[in-house]
Amino acid sequence: MINLADKTRRRIVVLDGYVANSGDLSWHELEKFGELIIYERTSPAQVIDRCRGAFAVYVNKVILDAGILSLLPDLKFIGILATGYNNVDLEAARKYGKTVCNVPAYSTASVVQMAFALLLALTNRVETYSSSVARGEWTTCKDFSYRLTSIEELDGLTMGVYGLGNIGLRVASTAHAFGMRVVSFTSKRQEQLPDYIEKVSRDEMFGRSDVLSLNAPLADDNIHFVNAETLALMKPTAILINTARGGLVDEHALAEALRSKRIAAAGLDVLEKEPPAHDCPLIGLDNCIVTPHVAWQSTGARRRLLAISAENLAAFLSREPQNVVS
Repeated sequence: MINLADKTRRRIVVLDGYVANSGDLSWHELEKFGELIIYERTSPAQVIDRCRGAFAVYVNKVILDAGILSLLPDLKFIGILATGYNNVDLEAARKYGKTVCNVPAYSTASVVQMAFALLLALTNRVETYSSSVARGEWTTCKDFSYRLTSIEELDGLTMGVYGLGNIGLRVASTAHAFGMRVVSFTSKRQEQLPDYIEKVSRDEMFGRSDVLSLNAPLADDNIHFVNAETLALMKPTAILINTARGGLVDEHALAEALRSKRIAAAGLDVLEKEPPAHDCPLIGLDNCIVTPHVAWQSTGARRRLLAISAENLAAFLSREPQNVVS
């Protein structure tokens, strides 16, 4: 069990807390376990000094490599304020006796909602019509309604889903609820899938999809999964949605496909480099919506993130660690 008597000697440091909690939520659950020090952001040069003497350190994107971990003998627990943990050297953490825990599946609903927000923005053109009304164009219209651009129904279209984890399966079920057919290139067997998901080859998924949603983690074997070759397989009316990882897409190939109308549109919440360079080829295209990696950060999702992060530390102190990745 947690020994609250040790609380005064236990230092807990959050190195980059701003993105998860810019002040609209509370850190009080972590404050129960010791002296809590929160930094909004931490540069690489500041990491060691800020972690020195800490029992527990929380990071989102700050890198904790082998060299850093070797210099922090007091550090016993590393909490990842995210699901992904590639910013922490897990082998070094094991070597130096530091338990690393992440927060899985906290943002599933939030990410699925954003995937369809991007898709509906591209198919229903709500912003285009709202801006038109604000300019007075409805007031001066001769008819009760008017058409600036086509509005596409999702019902009857085919949604390709790449990545059938928690998020991908929810995307698939939501697409099914919209009346869409769902296909997926997946390592899962057909009998493992819901009856509304059809297992297909990679090329068939690209070729049949009216909408292709990327929901897979980035790995060595799927970098630039969407590239000039696979984009050439897609329908000219197809839409690409990426709420997973920017590295799944060859940005220059996608930009060329969008400019040449090889595909119709893209909705992207992630890019290869974040923040992007000023010359990112996808920003500013009239058939490409780009949002700044916000799909995960609904208020509800961030509240769950902080709550589970505190539960991870409580479980570790109770000698029953949960969500351990190393």
